[in-house]
Amino acid sequence: MTEVAGTRTGDLPDDLTATEAGMWQAFRNGSVYDLSSGDAAVDDPHGGHPWGPERTVRARTVCWLLLDGPPALAGRVSSLKLVGVRITGVVDLSGGQVTPYVELTGCRFDQEIRLPEARFTTVRLADCAVPRLEAARVQTEGDLHLPRCRFRYGIRLTDAHIGTDLLLNQAVAHRDRLGRSIAADGMTVGQDLQAELLESHGELSLRGAQVGVSLSLRGAKLANPYSRFALNAPQLTVERTLYLTPAGVGSPALSGTTPARGTRIQRFECRGGVRLDDGRFGDAVDLERARFVLSEDQELSLRRVQAPELRFLGDRPEHGKVVLSGARITTLVDRASSWPDAGRLHMGGFSYENLVPQGPFPLTRRLDWVAAATAEYAPEPYERLAAVLRAAGEDEDAREVLLAKQRRRRETLPPAAKVWGFAQDWTVAYGYRPGRAAVWMAVLWAAGTLAFAHADHPPVDSGHPAWNPALFTLDLLLPVIDLGQVGQWQLRGGWQWLAAVMILLGWILATTVAAGATRLLRRN
Repeated sequence: MTEVAGTRTGDLPDDLTATEAGMWQAFRNGSVYDLSSGDAAVDDPHGGHPWGPERTVRARTVCWLLLDGPPALAGRVSSLKLVGVRITGVVDLSGGQVTPYVELTGCRFDQEIRLPEARFTTVRLADCAVPRLEAARVQTEGDLHLPRCRFRYGIRLTDAHIGTDLLLNQAVAHRDRLGRSIAADGMTVGQDLQAELLESHGELSLRGAQVGVSLSLRGAKLANPYSRFALNAPQLTVERTLYLTPAGVGSPALSGTTPARGTRIQRFECRGGVRLDDGRFGDAVDLERARFVLSEDQELSLRRVQAPELRFLGDRPEHGKVVLSGARITTLVDRASSWPDAGRLHMGGFSYENLVPQGPFPLTRRLDWVAAATAEYAPEPYERLAAVLRAAGEDEDAREVLLAKQRRRRETLPPAAKVWGFAQDWTVAYGYRPGRAAVWMAVLWAAGTLAFAHADHPPVDSGHPAWNPALFTLDLLLPVIDLGQVGQWQLRGGWQWLAAVMILLGWILATTVAAGATRLLRRN
């Protein structure tokens, strides 16, 4: 009872060490308690230099200050601000209400920090060595900052609620016993989640997480050789933009900005599968210069993602698959060299309204892009591309795409249908090149006129018109229309066979023109 009473009046408890007494007084004063030596090598919390009793406090005392600490001195605000301090024991604030401001810089924790269901105003741990941060369902009114911290056994922020920003810039997180470096499923962040230059060795899990503004993984390096995913974030919601882009190295001022020309940069790199299925992004998903290193059974999966813009501008994955099945994008900004080869791209049901290629992306390469996404014939990718090109005023390119669709479809038909398809292709290109019909008609008409000019043609009766090989050939070629020539003359031998061939060619030509006209009218 005496100890509690002393705490409430601000008196020093009897069992504090000298180092803890100094921390106690600094807490009441709201000042920084700095125990660093000034030697960078010695002060490195991640290094091997031992920190003795003169720099050591007990976790029990830290928890005492934060949960039931002494009142602040007159005119001051109590807060825990530590620099270069070693903390022994488990910092356990589970379920606690922590009112004081917390800021620890360059500190070393011997054991894990436990914050499940605790409530804070703002917590800042910078450049600290922490075995593990266990903070499921933790709540902060303000920020949770963990820049440059290193976690040997990972971070757990499952169902955490961060009032403003979550900062993980330059943090290093290794996997826990479940293989996760950062487990943040169901977490909500009121504003930005910045994890620029993050190093993740294990699975970064953000399943069902919600970010109020942007999520930045600029320059991050994610690696998980142990299981399927390095970034596992299905049903992720980001109100603005997800950045998997380069970051400037060496200047804090570059954080959250596009590095200027000449700045040393570090690209986003992911060694392991990525799952962003069913994600919702208010502005964009930006993959500028991103590098994905996948095994054959891993994927960059964007199934059913919805975003106004997808910037697919990273390096081409050498292995694995890129899956966009069911994704809905308004504007696709892409580069020809970013897409994987045939058989490793899946776009069934992928919807986009505008194409903005960066660099050369000729139509032949775009058709290869569609073909790469359809191991088996599927009309939808071709029709989607044609519709987008037509909406952009590229009608000729749209017709080329639909012609490519018909040729791809022909590969799946039985032999008889293939022959008919080849006939349509050679004559009028399935109706998408209608000028061919006139050329074929002119060629057949000229050839027939020259041939029948030498034919023996006795009349059927005495009331026949004058022999005209040009009109006779045209009467043979035009089905349905009767020019009054064919029934007036008798042909024998090979000339009869030639006339039959002309009639057959006329019907084929007319049928293919009609089929092509029907497709054009349907606006496929």
